[in-house]
Amino acid sequence: MEKILMPIGDGSETLDTFYAYYRLPEDNYQVVTAGPEARRYHTVLHEIPPNPDVPWDITQERPGYHLVAQVAFRDVNPADYAGMFISGGRAPEYIRYDADLRRITKAIVDSGKPVACLCHGIEILTAADCIRGKRVTTIPKCQLDAEQGGAIYVGQPCLVDGNLVTGRGYEDNTVVLREMITLLNHQRSHV
Repeated sequence: MEKILMPIGDGSETLDTFYAYYRLPEDNYQVVTAGPEARRYHTVLHEIPPNPDVPWDITQERPGYHLVAQVAFRDVNPADYAGMFISGGRAPEYIRYDADLRRITKAIVDSGKPVACLCHGIEILTAADCIRGKRVTTIPKCQLDAEQGGAIYVGQPCLVDGNLVTGRGYEDNTVVLREMITLLNHQRSHV
């Protein structure tokens, strides 16, 4: 099976991450999770609590499932991967500082391989300087991150620009994965 790289860390959003983690193998792609270290990480649930008595302006974070990173970023060879899926949550806010993750991300994007990204994952693409001049979407509170990376922000559920597939968040998982799998299968048929 061709491999898809999925960077994770403490604070990866549960639905963003696990939907792709289980969906990609259905089309015979092996998901390889990578983190700052090869170890177990905590995912989280993000949602605005539906309590009108005490409104929240931003998502509340609660514990989710655990997920093991099979490999550390420093040990990843980007040439071994057919593509990359970047989930959201808080993890991208700190794993984007990892020089190896930025190197890997840039190599995969620059090679023309499909890369899908949800939510705060745009922070990794921005940090790796991969979206300059591209049209992207993300959640509204990450619009500034996209624009600081030189991208053109478009507020819609899913956007494909070349080999990049971007979406807002887990509510757009289905369309983002459909577009990513279309690109992956097209790439597979032309090898």
